[in-house]
Amino acid sequence: MTDLFEHSTAQRPTAPPSRVRSAASKRAARKRRRRRQQRTAVIMVVLLGLLGAGGVFFWDRLSGSLSGFDLALFNSAPEDYEGSGTDPVQVVIPEGATGSQMGQVLADADVVASVGAFNEAFESAPGAAGIQPGTYELYTQMSAANAVDALLANEKIETEVTIPEGYTVEQVVDRVASVTEFSREELEEALADPKAIGLPKSADGNPEGWLFPKTYNVQPDDEAVDLLSTMVDQTKAELDSLGVDDGDRQEVLTKASLIEREAKFEPDRPKMARAIQNRLDRGMILQIDAAVAYGLGKSGTELTRADLDDPDNPYNLYAHVGLPPTPIASPGASSIEAVMNPADGDWIFWVAVNLETGETKFSETNEQHNIYRQELEEWMAENS
Repeated sequence: MTDLFEHSTAQRPTAPPSRVRSAASKRAARKRRRRRQQRTAVIMVVLLGLLGAGGVFFWDRLSGSLSGFDLALFNSAPEDYEGSGTDPVQVVIPEGATGSQMGQVLADADVVASVGAFNEAFESAPGAAGIQPGTYELYTQMSAANAVDALLANEKIETEVTIPEGYTVEQVVDRVASVTEFSREELEEALADPKAIGLPKSADGNPEGWLFPKTYNVQPDDEAVDLLSTMVDQTKAELDSLGVDDGDRQEVLTKASLIEREAKFEPDRPKMARAIQNRLDRGMILQIDAAVAYGLGKSGTELTRADLDDPDNPYNLYAHVGLPPTPIASPGASSIEAVMNPADGDWIFWVAVNLETGETKFSETNEQHNIYRQELEEWMAENS
């Protein structure tokens, strides 16, 4: 009996929570929520009041500050000068400058009142994108529109000098002296100082081939040595860009100069480079008329049989094996590139069969070369 009674007691289910206590707990929770909501409402009212007062205060201060500018920060045009300016001033427009960059240059020099005004004038001016780099003489405190017009007029105070591909040092001096204020004496004096113009030791003091052909801007305060050193620096830059080692520069320029004076068309340059190398590899004389003519100060069409037989001319590549002592002209980038990347082929000869068009034919054998030479002789007979 005892075991049964105790077992029955252990299995008796627990009574559910009192319904009275549950309802009371809910009422208490509702009261607590109402008190929290009331406190939150009071806090929000206070904060809104503070923000409202601060907002009014802030707007009063801001509008007072802006009133003197008529809200210029929001809706006015960029500051601009009026008229054509006052005092002369020189400005340099860099190569590749955008409209905004030009505007900054002019604003820094007080030519225009603001970059924004210049940008608006630049964007509304037809052809403004074609403004050229260089040194201009403008005026301080110009209207942006007048400044743009002055740049478009392209009245630069610098001088441009263009050196064509294939020019010799003598021709470069003639060209520079004819279009700049540098005299021949000034140019020759600068060329006589290899260190001053940056000529490398491998040139052995001779600037031939090192005055790179392109257009240069000569500034009003430049000296002859400045221009010539820029030409030499440009040659170095071109050689570097094509991966020419320092020790190979002189040889590459010499080969490229031969190609520059012989080639009429771009596709012929890599072929000539290969033919020159093929002949050098075989120990053959190069027989290049342009080198002979350079040594004599003649044109290639003036050469005589006696000229080709003259061993006293160190540039006579009919009489001497190998390359000439120096380059014979200033080669352009395409001729230098041809030397660095010659075409594939077994050519060892070339000849221009038409001296008017420059048509050139290449051959691998002397027999084929003689056929092409006959074509040249026929052309000369017909056009003499």
